[in-house]
Amino acid sequence: MNDTEKVDALLRDLEHPLKPEIKAVRAIIMKANKKIAERVKWNAPSFFYKKDMAAFHTRATQHVHLVFVFHDGAMIHDSDGLLEGDYKDWRMAYFKNMADVKAKKKALEKVVNEWVKLHE
Repeated sequence: MNDTEKVDALLRDLEHPLKPEIKAVRAIIMKANKKIAERVKWNAPSFFYKKDMAAFHTRATQHVHLVFVFHDGAMIHDSDGLLEGDYKDWRMAYFKNMADVKAKKKALEKVVNEWVKLHE
């Protein structure tokens, strides 16, 4: 169930130095694949398709921090290097400013679509 109204409300009240960048990343994810839905989970905007896909870590204020979840250790190939970390079931994506969001747009769209394919 898509819960855009609750995400809108959370973002309206969010105090974050990179709030425009968070909104831009959110828009990229939601436009990347029509199967993606959003909701508030872990007290943050999060995205899912059948299972949890990603959530913002809004307490990190030096950058936009997006955590992608990979269930059962299933990974995607990220040839663009957007995803960072070597954790068993998650990877991080970081965006330092609006120029960085724009520069990583195609890589983010690719990761979102590969993630959806993995769960179909």
